[in-house]
Amino acid sequence: MIDADGYRPNVGMIICNHENQVLWARRVGENAWQFPQGGIQRLETPEQAMLRELEEEVGTAKVGIIGRTRGWLRYDVPRSPQRARRRYRGQKQIWFLLRFEGEEGEINLQTSQPEFEEWRWVDYWAPVNEIIAFKRRVYWQALRELAPLIGAGPPPAGLAAAGHDDAGASLGPMPGAASGNA
Repeated sequence: MIDADGYRPNVGMIICNHENQVLWARRVGENAWQFPQGGIQRLETPEQAMLRELEEEVGTAKVGIIGRTRGWLRYDVPRSPQRARRRYRGQKQIWFLLRFEGEEGEINLQTSQPEFEEWRWVDYWAPVNEIIAFKRRVYWQALRELAPLIGAGPPPAGLAAAGHDDAGASLGPMPGAASGNA
């Protein structure tokens, strides 16, 4: 299901433990780490999609919802010859901040169609520097918007080249920063 602008509706999940570290997972067969995410099916709400995707990707939905982004956050996937012929541009996502309420042993990546093969807990802000460049702005926006809900505080100095992506574009103001001081 792709919208009129070429974006596929999707949910992203930032899963926190009780120390406010976030679950960071490595994709099967790749050296690419990311948050769990997945598409919203027809007639499914973002919350329903989030719970289904948690079961499909991490084997458990034992979470409490702390909050979610106010609106859609979008990223474009890099253009390829195959993509140039289709109207698909990328993903539009609602991001959920979740508190993991299970035992670590309940996180099971060996699902029916595994997407991840390894996971770890990392500092709240670490994913901004570790995610693939074309997703960096969305990760920054989601983490920045949701950080106050758990008192995550501002990102460390130098994060994502002081708030800029690999091309030098601003990722937006730092939490608590005056407008224009990014």
